[in-house]
Parts: sequence; structure tokens; C-alpha cells
Amino acid sequence: MKKLFMFIVSASLAGTLFAGGLVTNTNQSALYARLQSRNASTAIDAVYYNPAGLTKLNDGFHFSVSNQTIGQSRAITSNYPYLSGSPKEYPGTVSAPLFPSVYAAYKMGRFAFSAGFNPIGGGGGAKYEQGLPSFEMMVADLPPLLSIQDIPTTQYSADIFFEGSSIYFGYQANLSFELNDYVSLAAGMRLVTAKNITTGYIKDIRINPTYQAFGSAYDGSMVLASTFFTSGATTLTALQTGANLYYAGLDPIVTGGGGATLLTDGGTVGLTPTDIATIQTIMGAAGQTAEQIGTATIAYAQAVLGGAAPVFGAGSAQMSALAGQTQDTEVDVEQTGRGITPIIGANLTLSENLNVSFRYEFQTKLELTTKVNNGMGGGIFIDGEKVIADMPALLAMGFEYKPADRVMLTGSFNLYFDDKVDYDGSADINVNMIEKNFKELAFGAQFAVNDKLRASAGWLGTYTGVNSNYISDQRYSTNTNSFGGGIGYSITPMIDLNIGGAYTVYDLGEKEYNYFLGGAMPVPVKETYDKATWIIAVGLDFNFGK
Repeated sequence: MKKLFMFIVSASLAGTLFAGGLVTNTNQSALYARLQSRNASTAIDAVYYNPAGLTKLNDGFHFSVSNQTIGQSRAITSNYPYLSGSPKEYPGTVSAPLFPSVYAAYKMGRFAFSAGFNPIGGGGGAKYEQGLPSFEMMVADLPPLLSIQDIPTTQYSADIFFEGSSIYFGYQANLSFELNDYVSLAAGMRLVTAKNITTGYIKDIRINPTYQAFGSAYDGSMVLASTFFTSGATTLTALQTGANLYYAGLDPIVTGGGGATLLTDGGTVGLTPTDIATIQTIMGAAGQTAEQIGTATIAYAQAVLGGAAPVFGAGSAQMSALAGQTQDTEVDVEQTGRGITPIIGANLTLSENLNVSFRYEFQTKLELTTKVNNGMGGGIFIDGEKVIADMPALLAMGFEYKPADRVMLTGSFNLYFDDKVDYDGSADINVNMIEKNFKELAFGAQFAVNDKLRASAGWLGTYTGVNSNYISDQRYSTNTNSFGGGIGYSITPMIDLNIGGAYTVYDLGEKEYNYFLGGAMPVPVKETYDKATWIIAVGLDFNFGK
């Protein structure tokens, strides 16, 4: 039987929970929430989206602070036939009440100096009150596996819980320079600090075996699985000891010519009634029928004992292993690391009304170190183990076009180079998980109602490229459509308020695979994955330019 916890280390939570690629968040301002497209920004959030565009700011100091409150609902369904209530749905929630973005820039002549802080990856906590299919399937295997071994068992139960959080903070600094009225360039660096926390447990695993050979309590009532398996190991060890003892004890009788004597007449060759009864009991436990036991000779009995002893030993070892695997299991693990992301960008002012941007973020090399708290690694996490959690390189392009004084149109395109990232998390394993690179396409429009009030809306589509090796109940990626809208309001000439909201609809994901019951018997399984995300964002932009 496999281990009862089958986490994919750091992968289930390290990825983006919101807009962005597999592990990168791009929803990094309130302006983004209401437009869905900011790659060609020349406002203060260009610190993240378009550093080269910061040269379009007025000279002076500019500052922005915003927060997004984000929620996500998930539903994973498995039709594994041995799950109680199959097909069974496992609901999950992700909550990020605080998702801040802070930007500051100082424009002086042709130069702009800027810094930013945001959750560049992760940013929420996922909770599954009933665990996940991959956790429960290990427990659900117990009844069929025991029944195959002639231990009738029809039910199981367990208390299963899983919770994890992931946050990758980005600390960014940029230098921007205007070459001329048409071209600006930028270079920057982002420090990424990553922290994943995983907690969970499988407790109180119970089954209902009808097998009183291991004790009178096992009459079909629900009992602790670990107690049953411990009783089985104790019983089988005693049978193995007895089989070995009596096998050796009968040898002098057989070699002395008494092998043809019926076991029931063993008293004539020195066996006591207790010896005969014990041997018969062991033979019965070895699968001999009453007729076989009643007609057995001492030589036959010895042969049965000799063959049964290693079988009892193997059974005892299996029961001991199952007893250990069905003990209460807890996990309390932290994984931390840091990496550097070099960034370059360019902004092209093709006309008074048209702005085009380019940004390239190099791959972020991240290696997370595992810390097992209080020795609770669930037999899966190893204290001090290193895990690869790189973030892919990103090519971002965008435009802003103003066809009229009160109208702005914007578009964005992102390409994530996932095929260069080792998503299996281990330097020793090479599993192909990417068919094509992740892409994003977005459009937004803004209309100035008057000199103070602006209304906007936008759409974002994502197109994933993962294959079935990447997908599991712990992480998956599907195409999405996001719709956002909101308003901007000039409180004063120096202070802008932005309020936005967005809702993301995910394509239903699915995976069909063979699950190997007991590690050998293939069982077809289909899982489906569904989720939806909502965002509410509020931000203030301060412009102290000249």
C-alpha cells in the first residue's frame, strides 16, 4: 500500500491563484482590476507593467498603494469506485483578504527611478475540509484489498484535512531613461522571497472487518484500522512462531519413522493433546480444511507447517506495515527560498496617441529549503530537502491608443516560457509537463465621463499549455476568461482613486488515468476540476509631479 500522504512538494500552492501564468501573478494594481490590460501603462503602476513608460510621468514624486481582496472556490470530483459516495466532490476555498501592491517613482528629466512591492506569486491560502481524492483513495483502498485477502471489509472512514498557503513577495527596483521623444529604455531587478506552508492530517482511520481470527472484536463493527492491523500482526507472528516450533518438534518423529502416523493418533509417538490441538489450529489458519486436518499424517502436518511459517511471517510484516500506515498522520512543513529576476524593457511612442511597450523578465531561479516543524513531515517531506520552484521567463507586450480625448483603448499580450522550467520540482527527475508555453491576451477600454470620473472595462483570456503529467487534484491549469470593470475618480489634481472588480471563469478541467489498486490492479479513474475567482480592488495614486 502506498503512503497515505501524496503531496506534490511545493507545486500545489506555489502557482498563481489569480491572473497570470502557472506561477506568476500579473494582477498587480487596482487599475489592472478594472481594465485587465496594463502592459503599456504610463501611470504609476508602470513600475511593474512598463518600467520604461515611467519617463512619461511629470517630473517629481509619484506613489501608489492598492489592495485586492480575492476569493476562489474550487470543486474537484473523482469517480474512483471505492470512494465512499463515488463520484465524490471535494470542495475547496482560497482566500486572500490582503493582496497589496505598492509603487513609488521619482522622475527627473530623462531619468526615472522607481521601486515596487507586490505578491508576484501565490498570495492565498487553500483549504480543503475533506482533503483531496488522492488522500482519501489510499484509505478507500483498504476494504477491497482486505476482501481480496479473504478478510471481508465493506466500509471505511477517516478524518481528513488539508490546508496550505503560498506567498512569493517581489521587491523591485528600476532605472528608466528616455533616449528621445520616441524611445525609452529600462532595466530593473526583482528580489523574490518565497514561502510555502503546508499543514494537514489523516486521522481516525476506521474499517469494519469481519475476521475474528484476529480477535472477537472484529465482527463487522467499525474499528480503528491500526488496531486491527496490529492485532493481525501479533496473531500472525504467534502463528509463525508456533509453526516453526512444531515443524522442528515433529522432525525427530518423522525421521524416526513415525511420519505415517495420523496426527490424531500423535499420542502414540509422544505428542500431547495440547500439541495436537495447537498443530491443528495452525493448520486451520494455514487454510487446511477440517477433512484435511482430520486425515493428516504427522509428515503431512509437518510439511504444512513448514510451508505456512514464511507465509505467516510475510503476512505479519504486511500487517505491521499497514498498522504503521494507518496511524494518525500529520504534516506541518515550511519551504522557503529566494531568487533574483533581471528585467529589461522598452517603451515606444509611435505617435501622440499611440504607445507601445515591451518587457522581458528573465527566469527566476528559486530553490526552496524544507523545514519540518515538530517532526511532522508525514513521511513525505524531508527536513533540509531542496526543492526547485523556478518562475518562468516572461515576454510582455502592450499598447495604449487614444482615438479621442475621452477614450483610451489598451491591449496586452504575455508569453511565459514554461518549457524552460523544471516543474517536477526535483533535479533528479525529468518529467515533461509542458506541451506549449502559457499565453495571455487582454483588451481594455476606458471612457472619461467628465474631468474627474472615468469608467472602464476589460477582458483577459489565458491559454494554458500543460499536459496530463502536470495535472493532479493538487494542481491543474485550464484556459480562463476574466471580465473586469470599475471606475477612476480624481479626488484632487494630485490624488486618484481607483475601484475595480473582476471575475474569472475557468474551463472545466479533467484527467483520466489508471490508478493501481494495491500497486498492481489498474482501476480507471476520471477526475474533474472546476474553480472560479473574484477580485475587489481599491487603490490610491498620488502624483506630486510638477
